Amino acid sequence: MVLRHQPETIGIQLDQNGWTDIKELIDKANNNGIKFDRETLSHIVATNPKKRFAFNETLDKIRASQGHSIEIELGCMNQKPPEFLYHGTSEKLVQSINEAGLEKRSRQHVHLSSDIETAVKVGQRHGKPFVFKVLAEKMYNDSFQFFISDNGVWLTDNVPTEYLKRND
Repeated sequence: MVLRHQPETIGIQLDQNGWTDIKELIDKANNNGIKFDRETLSHIVATNPKKRFAFNETLDKIRASQGHSIEIELGCMNQKPPEFLYHGTSEKLVQSINEAGLEKRSRQHVHLSSDIETAVKVGQRHGKPFVFKVLAEKMYNDSFQFFISDNGVWLTDNVPTEYLKRND
């Protein structure tokens, strides 16, 4: 939550690229009753199955790899996606997505997976999973931008309904 949505809750600031000083993060977290140390933080970064967090090259800063609801610039370059990407959601949201497409809402980007299995896992977090196939290459050819985060999540601003198909 602190590295993606509300750094102010413990009194830290993220720079324009989402990085924060590790020592300050640990000190401020500990001062706010969240007890951990550098070793614990390293373990979290190394073992998080979604690779949600990353250290910088000098290992003195940390950031979330994607999923921010606050404005930051991840430094990703626009790149051509594969022909298809996938979006996992719950069955209860299918109708509204079919009407409005995929919207980033409070996040900076819509998150897409390169494989169906990951999309199913994402969808399961919200109820009975449903997977949309996204015609990503067609979108790219129609001038939509795509980025890939440090942890392999594909990002785009939105996916209009004409680029969404039922994954059968």
